[in-house]
Amino acid sequence: MLFNSPEKVDLADEEFRLLSTFIYEYCGLYFDESNRFLLESRLQKRLRTYHFDSFLKYYHYLLFHQDRVQEINELLNVITTNETYFFREQNQLDAFSNEVLPYIAQQKARRRQIRIWSAGCSTGEEPYTIAILLKESGLFEGWNVDIIGTDISQQVLKSARKAEYSPSSFRTTDSSRIRRYFKTSENGKQILCDSIRTMVHFGHHNLLDEKMLGLIGECDLIMCRNVIIYFDRDAKAKVISAFHRKLVPGGYLFLGHSESLMNISTAFKLKHLSRVMVYQKPGDDG
Repeated sequence: MLFNSPEKVDLADEEFRLLSTFIYEYCGLYFDESNRFLLESRLQKRLRTYHFDSFLKYYHYLLFHQDRVQEINELLNVITTNETYFFREQNQLDAFSNEVLPYIAQQKARRRQIRIWSAGCSTGEEPYTIAILLKESGLFEGWNVDIIGTDISQQVLKSARKAEYSPSSFRTTDSSRIRRYFKTSENGKQILCDSIRTMVHFGHHNLLDEKMLGLIGECDLIMCRNVIIYFDRDAKAKVISAFHRKLVPGGYLFLGHSESLMNISTAFKLKHLSRVMVYQKPGDDG
């Protein structure tokens, strides 16, 4: 039975179990009982889109409908959190610019190529920040620079490629940088200059999908900040293992300031920099 009322649909216990398991197995996002209301409220719009009167019907749509892949993308768009901005977590970025980039430049001086992966890049502020810092360092002129931004949400990737930002994206950005790298559009937003925008390319990626992982080449540094906090321990371990495989020996892993590998992985060594601690893959640094 269909319905045309905008009234809220209740999420039954079994429906919550089915949907949360489906989401977890697909992309690692873990919704426990404490997140039940969040899941229920964010999926109301998807039910209204199809005039479903139960979450079970929506679950069956995700499993069996011919357009299920498109709807899974819509599902991920509404349940993921995409809070980000330029030059976030400045202490880490200072260490990145002042200590890590000179190290990579020295180690890769012969090959003159660098690849950095921003995993869970949301609307693009992080990989574009990386591009600006590489440009300002002056260490990689004439190098093959490859900055990759990936996310599971197609919607945020569309925004990232557009590279047009509102004031909330610049809450910690120096005004001189805004003037240098952006121009104001007719609608008052800031459009990133082409010289920075073209340094980054974006792709859709599920961190738990081994086939998708194969599309990412070896990286000198991976930033995955404030992403794995939404995973349970097993999913975190799978993602961190994948990062370890993708990093070159001596490569760096940057997590969010509240994230750590404690009880998750012993494959990395903790690297003490001037104001922060990051993770490094052991091995031949050359």
